[in-house]
Amino acid sequence: MSDLIWLSPAQMRRIAPCFPLSHGIPRVDDRRIISGIIFVIRNGLRWRDAPQEYGPHKTIYNRFIRWSRLGVFNAIFARLSAKGGKPDQLMIDATHLKAHRTAASLLKKGLFPRRIGRTKGGLNSKLHAVCDGQGRPLILLLSEGQMSDYDGAALMLDALPPAKVLLGDKGYDADWLRAALTLRGIIPCIPSKANRTVAIPHDRVLYRQRHRIENMFGKLKDWRRIHTRYDRCAHTFMSAICIAATVIFWIDQ
Repeated sequence: MSDLIWLSPAQMRRIAPCFPLSHGIPRVDDRRIISGIIFVIRNGLRWRDAPQEYGPHKTIYNRFIRWSRLGVFNAIFARLSAKGGKPDQLMIDATHLKAHRTAASLLKKGLFPRRIGRTKGGLNSKLHAVCDGQGRPLILLLSEGQMSDYDGAALMLDALPPAKVLLGDKGYDADWLRAALTLRGIIPCIPSKANRTVAIPHDRVLYRQRHRIENMFGKLKDWRRIHTRYDRCAHTFMSAICIAATVIFWIDQ
C-alpha cells in the first residue's frame, strides 16, 4: 500500500529515549509497530484491520495497550513539547469528543475513571488544552464532557509554563483565574461575560490570534480515533491523543 505511514529513522531517534528497556526476548521492530499504531489511530481502523505490512495486529494492539499503561506515549509528548522553547504567549480552550457506543458506558468497572460524561450532546469526553503562540499543544487534559472550562483550567494551572499573556474565551472569565494568572506574571487576555456589571477590557487585536488553538483541535480531530472515542479506558484514549499531538506538531521539530 502506497499510503502507509512510516516513521523515519530520525523521528525514531527523537522518541526512542522514552521507550522502556527490553527484557529477555528482543522486542519486535519498534519502527514497524509504532508506525502501525499511528496508521490505525490516524485512519480510525479496528486493530484487526491494520495492514499486513505492519505485522500481526495482535502485536500492534498489545504494544499500544502495554505502553499506554506505562505512560510511554504521554512521556514522549511531554518530552518533545518541553523542548519547544519558552513561549511568549499561551492559549487555552477545550473541545468535546463524542464517545462511540463501544466506549460509551457511565458505569465504572475498573480502577480508574473512564472520563466519559453526559451533556446535551450525548455521552462524550472533553479535551482541555494549552498551546503556545504557534498553536502547538503544551498541556493536554482529558475529563468528563460536563466539566466546565474553568474547572479544567484549575487542574492545568500549576503546569502552565512562564509566559507574558494567556488568551482564552469567555468560558474562562473568572476572577480567581485572572488573579492566579496575574500572580504568575501572566496577563489574561479574556473577554468579559455579558453578565459582568463592569466589563474588563482586553486586547482585541491580540485576541484574534486565538484561532490557532481552534486550528489545533481541528488537526487533532482529523485523526478519526480522536474525533470519535472508541476506547473504553481513559489511559488508552489519552495515549492516542498524545500520539496524534506528537506526530502532528512535535516529531519533526
